[in-house]
Amino acid sequence: MNTKAEQPKGTTAADIAKLVLAAVILAAGIVAYSWFGNDASVPPVVRLLGVLAALVVALAIAAFTALGRRVRHFLAESQFEMRKVVWPTRDETIKTTGIIIVVVIVLALLLGLIDLFLKTVILDWLLKL
Repeated sequence: MNTKAEQPKGTTAADIAKLVLAAVILAAGIVAYSWFGNDASVPPVVRLLGVLAALVVALAIAAFTALGRRVRHFLAESQFEMRKVVWPTRDETIKTTGIIIVVVIVLALLLGLIDLFLKTVILDWLLKL
């Protein structure tokens, strides 16, 4: 039995309104950045901070929608799963990389010899060029 609470599947009007508000705030930040681009009295750092502030506010608003909750839940589960990953040691990584390099070189030489053989057979013997 699953002990997790079921998430509501539908998107409510409030969630849509929040997402629209977040998009409007983000668009306003981008428009303001462009609008004050030619104004020498507004430093570029202030324009950039304005866009970043609009982005943070838009993400904060979007985080409280059903979609935002699903994204936060996904990120939390991904972080939990990443703790379970067993990463290879430095020695294992170096040995594996060395083996891959050797295999690539051997296959390159083998394909080069096959190409040379086929070129010799087709051009020199069959076509006599």
